[in-house]
Amino acid sequence: MDVGKAISRDISSSERFARARSDEAAEAEIDRFISKRSKMLEIENQERREEAAWAESTRVHNEKRRQQARVEWHLHHTTQAEGLRNTLEDLIAHHEERAEELAELGGGDAA
Repeated sequence: MDVGKAISRDISSSERFARARSDEAAEAEIDRFISKRSKMLEIENQERREEAAWAESTRVHNEKRRQQARVEWHLHHTTQAEGLRNTLEDLIAHHEERAEELAELGGGDAA
């Protein structure tokens, strides 16, 4: 057996073994990276969905508050208008009665 051939075979087979282990290690590292990145993307996507749901919930809540405020302001203004209408009608009636009384007392010339 030739000494050089035996050594070169041992070296080449160990190099192949080392290269195979290096390839396996690289693939394992790539798999770990892909798995880690996939989990990070899942978390980010879940956070985005939660933020979108929160934003929609806030928008719906704010719209309900605006609608409720419109209803309450409408009620306020209609109530105020009715109250003022009644007050003014009473004031008008009072002044008309007083004017008639004064007209009857003074013949219509009294101011």
